[in-house]
Amino acid sequence: MSILIDKDTRVLVQGITGREGISYTSRMLDYGTTVVAGVTPGKGGEWVAEGKIPVFESVRIAVEATGANTSVVFVPSRFATDAIYEAADAGIRLIVCVTEGVPVQDMVKLRQYLEMKYCRLIGPNCAGVLTPGEGCLGVIPNRLAVKGDIGVASRSGTLLFEALSILKRHGLGVSSAVSVGGDHICGTELVDLLEMFEADPHTEQVVLLGEIGSRQEETAAEFIARKMTKPVVGFITGFFAPPDKTIGHASALVDGKFGLAREKVEALQRAGARLAASLEDIPNQLV
Repeated sequence: MSILIDKDTRVLVQGITGREGISYTSRMLDYGTTVVAGVTPGKGGEWVAEGKIPVFESVRIAVEATGANTSVVFVPSRFATDAIYEAADAGIRLIVCVTEGVPVQDMVKLRQYLEMKYCRLIGPNCAGVLTPGEGCLGVIPNRLAVKGDIGVASRSGTLLFEALSILKRHGLGVSSAVSVGGDHICGTELVDLLEMFEADPHTEQVVLLGEIGSRQEETAAEFIARKMTKPVVGFITGFFAPPDKTIGHASALVDGKFGLAREKVEALQRAGARLAASLEDIPNQLV
């Protein structure tokens, strides 16, 4: 196993009867992820995924019936906040929220609440979590990676997909790969993943994928300088992004001199990380 998920992770999918919910549930099942339940209010008693997965009215009932300990949220944005609260209140300890467009004000309150519940949120607006050979949560194309000892932490889902594909093409395996999400406020940040990878005996080195906006990379650099003993290879995109214009993600915004790619690269270099000149250069920088 590696960070966050393993073969013992028991997954329920909130919004399982929607188009994205059932499509990605099928992919997770095909990969071997232990999906035990779905939740859609008003559709309790149904079975989906060719009759493999029961649908329940609420998360609490699903947890009591199946022992689920992890949730993947495919609920529309106007209901996503309530879905996350419901999962936390039912005792779920890991929530992966794929949904885009969760209000920032909701996330401010939600983060504080989840801390009190000892519940970790990945996302919102994230691609999810992949531990090769163990399980996949979210929308990561799970055949992109093979099992190995490289941890991959990314703000961007697209950067994550590209990096995993390149690593696999070079015969390099991954312990776990995580997309933290592209919103202004995320439940889990890059520095949190670095802490997990540092403590993980199955991870020997880490690839950190960043972009313009926010201070996640700078905070990660501080952790690398102070506490990280494992090698880190960084790649930052967005050097030519115009100022005051959001690029791709809500948080990918250069505001004046804040959030520049150059500043992030310099912070990581000062911390001792190796910097890749391109995604294709990442394998060359690994130990």
